[in-house]
Amino acid sequence: MSEQEIKLDKNLNLKETFPPSTYDEWRSVVERDLKGVPFEKKLITKTFEGIDLQPIYTAADLEANRTHAGYPGFVPFTRGSRASGYVREPWFVCQELPYGLAEDFNDALLYDLQRGMNCAYLPLDMPSKLGMDADYAKPGEVGRSGVSISALNSFSRTFKDVDLMKTPLFIDAGFSGLPMLVILKAYCDRNGIDFNKISGACASDPLAFLAETGQLPVDLKTAFDEMYFTTDWVKHNGGALRTIGVSGLPYHNAGASAVQELAAALATAVEYLNRLTDRGLKAADICKRFRFTFGVGSFHFMEIAKLRAARLLWSQIAESFSADPAQCPMFIHAVTSTYNMTVYDPHVNALRAATEAFSAVIGGADSLCVLPYDSVFSLPDEFSRRLARNTQTILNEEANLSELIDPAGGSYFIESLTESVAKNAWELFRSIEKRGGMAAALINGSFCEEVRKTAVLKQLDVNKRKTVLVGTNLYANPKEEPVRRRTPDYELIYAKRKDYLQKYRVSGNDKTNAAVLEKLQQIANIHSEEIIRLGTEAILAGATLGEITKSLRSQAGSPVTITPLESKRAAVLFEKLRDASDNYKNRTGEKPKVFLAAMGPLAQFKGRADFSKSFFEVGGFDVIYPSGFDVPDDAVKAALDSKAKTIVICSTDDTYPELVPPIVRGMKAKSPDCVVVLAGYPKEQVEQHKQTGVDEFIYLGADAVAVLSSIQNKSGVQS
Repeated sequence: MSEQEIKLDKNLNLKETFPPSTYDEWRSVVERDLKGVPFEKKLITKTFEGIDLQPIYTAADLEANRTHAGYPGFVPFTRGSRASGYVREPWFVCQELPYGLAEDFNDALLYDLQRGMNCAYLPLDMPSKLGMDADYAKPGEVGRSGVSISALNSFSRTFKDVDLMKTPLFIDAGFSGLPMLVILKAYCDRNGIDFNKISGACASDPLAFLAETGQLPVDLKTAFDEMYFTTDWVKHNGGALRTIGVSGLPYHNAGASAVQELAAALATAVEYLNRLTDRGLKAADICKRFRFTFGVGSFHFMEIAKLRAARLLWSQIAESFSADPAQCPMFIHAVTSTYNMTVYDPHVNALRAATEAFSAVIGGADSLCVLPYDSVFSLPDEFSRRLARNTQTILNEEANLSELIDPAGGSYFIESLTESVAKNAWELFRSIEKRGGMAAALINGSFCEEVRKTAVLKQLDVNKRKTVLVGTNLYANPKEEPVRRRTPDYELIYAKRKDYLQKYRVSGNDKTNAAVLEKLQQIANIHSEEIIRLGTEAILAGATLGEITKSLRSQAGSPVTITPLESKRAAVLFEKLRDASDNYKNRTGEKPKVFLAAMGPLAQFKGRADFSKSFFEVGGFDVIYPSGFDVPDDAVKAALDSKAKTIVICSTDDTYPELVPPIVRGMKAKSPDCVVVLAGYPKEQVEQHKQTGVDEFIYLGADAVAVLSSIQNKSGVQS
């Protein structure tokens, strides 16, 4: 081709030659292609957040959209809390290390800090959160899901050789951060550490604790008094620690929608603001002490929008309390979801966590925890921790996400979705406020009931396989070998902690014990931030966590109890089906069998036979898939010879009226207890086939859990 031939016309104008189509023009073409199917039914996706997702978004969607206005680092912070994004300061790699003994936690922490982690996150076991010494707790509770800390020495072993002035520290202290703050202050005093140079959080979140556990061991007044003491003390002593936690995880892990999780977090924050301002703190001082935690699920764009909307709405709330939003941007800690995690095909969890971590970073999280792929069924080992930790390293150093500033900014879809999430969350937040606030909504059960209703709908979508969990409710691997599970020896952990504490209690002399008792008595008689000074002195003198909290709460009111939100995993019902089939194999020597009666030529049965094979494999069945049969008698004979208790007829709707009756009669005559299933759901034929003897129908959109459970019951798998 000559140069003359490839020379472009100087008068070429792409805009005139290819004028952009309008939305109305695009829609008219689409509606013509839909051939009468309603546009709204086919192309608009309804979400659990009450948002209708459009098939296309344009610049027109931004015209009335307030969220795209502004810049990163400027109020309302929709586009991020820092003008430079992650360029100058990447997010905190804040991995959870759920080890029960302080020395085990310390080993893992030191190891991971040298390999990508850049802060220390301390999870506590339940006795420590309750302020209970380990030897007064029960075996099985001590060291479960967190470190057991009962005194200064165990705290010291936890952070041995860790420079807390250079390593940000985050402690989720449960319903009160005061006891842990006292131990932290005592640790600093003993080791010559400048407390004011410690950054991070020692945060309490009594309402999240109540929602998750169903109990608050003290009355609300006591819980908020302790939150006030810690916040006021840190403010007056110049510390940088955040003392107020607001976690959406109890709602997220219970199956809440993104809007419900966000509204709950906002309503909780406002509850804390109201309680603390009533006690004399200024809103401007309170807002700087918040640390928000959100779960990050699998809906990539919704999770990005949720974090962006959270910052927007928090700025509005701060401003409504007469606090300068520019001085207190929202600090967001994101945690990948346990809701989507599976026990079967568990390495897929690593892929799920990677996409969720990507959402968190694009959404502008300040710190991030990527849960190890085995965390829902095993104590994470070095490999699974490494894989989770390196997920963040890859996003930062290989995907170079830290070099981007608000990559979602300007996206017609994400900006519009952010607006919708913010609007719906604000409406729900106002509804909670009208009910008396978050505490009242939890105590009367109204908000938890809303979350449970959403969880039921989400589970139904999983059961119908509209929401796909690869390897569990779709594309199951029938040859999968169980992954080795590492279960902590909680009896041993309890014995070690009990033995240590009993020796610790008798190690002091009379003078030391007298000093401890004096301090504890003073704590019991004081109701001010002086408790922290006295508590620090008592800890240094040898007091335990349990002794401090007993004195501290000697005059506390009655506990608060509610029906807690249940942490859920969407895969559990399918896992129970697989477990039942495995147990059947252990009893009988083989998995329950399903025989596919594939009728006619390959083109006639293949689509439904392949579907049937996949359908039954998610329930742990051994599927017998023959090459096909020309006549019903041959199919019946082969099915009986296979000893399968379930037979699936696979062909077309047009051939079913002729094929189904002889196959059903033949099977029921020789094997009355067999289960006959029809692949497909020809509506006009269903009643006829039921009368013939068909037991179940499988099809796209069927409730797989209900169908498979019914078949397992009928065929003796679930005994």
